[in-house]
Amino acid sequence: SQGKWKNKKRVLIFSSRGINFRTRHLMQDLRTLMPHSKADTKMDRKDQLFVINEVCEIKNCNKCIFFEAKKKQDLYMWLSNTPQGPSAKFLVQNVHTLAELKMTGNCLRGSRPLLSFDPIFDKEPHYALLKELFIQIFGTPQYHPKSQPFVDHVFTFTVTDERIWFRNYQIIEEDASLVEIGPRFVLNLIKIFQGSFGGPTLYENPHYQSPNMHRRLIRLSVAAKFREKHHVKEVQKMKKKGSKVLVKEDPTEVVFETPAEEKPVEIQLVKPESKPIVKDKKKLRKIQRKKQKKLFKTEA
Repeated sequence: SQGKWKNKKRVLIFSSRGINFRTRHLMQDLRTLMPHSKADTKMDRKDQLFVINEVCEIKNCNKCIFFEAKKKQDLYMWLSNTPQGPSAKFLVQNVHTLAELKMTGNCLRGSRPLLSFDPIFDKEPHYALLKELFIQIFGTPQYHPKSQPFVDHVFTFTVTDERIWFRNYQIIEEDASLVEIGPRFVLNLIKIFQGSFGGPTLYENPHYQSPNMHRRLIRLSVAAKFREKHHVKEVQKMKKKGSKVLVKEDPTEVVFETPAEEKPVEIQLVKPESKPIVKDKKKLRKIQRKKQKKLFKTEA
């Protein structure tokens, strides 16, 4: 392109140690979709988060996407404008990568995306701040050396159920319809900080529930069901052991009873005769035939 690259922003995309394979593929997909991104080695868990500002300065990056893994099952994403701020922390859920989705859409590698936002991003102040942060991080600068001068896909950010849903669609030239490419994930906002990876809290999500609390509530619900079943069994046992209520005799029960004649008791003094044992005639014939065959063989 003949234009001059003026907006020289670069995004550092890397993670902490302990991420799983799906997070690693998601991070690689974002690097391929964003030609203005850079990579770095994984950061040690013991290091503090403000060290990332120095890493960004060494890599000559002024934006950062950092994936933080905890307990080998929870994934957090940091979006930050280094080194001044602000920064936002999200819980990443429902991750699906490019290789996993196998969508029919396709786009040119390095092409610049359109950014589509939900109308709610212009109504509330914390969403407006996040919109500006998304524009500066996910938008490819014009005339970037690694980018292509084409616009053939759209990044959509939709707010549903107090979460931000990220989708990537291809723009088909014939009828301008959209076909999903991937990757896709859901961002659950936790906090927005004034500084980069720390500082005063500008906004805290009241609807956020930590994964530990969610797992704890599931365990408590399962335990409550078990206790309820155990209590029902104990009540049934107590009912069985309890004294039975005696019902008073009904005088009308004897009305329809007809007395039968009493038979004299007979005592048998003689032993009954044993029945003769009738042997199977066919078996006797078979035994005789076998004996005859043996005799015939011995004589021969």
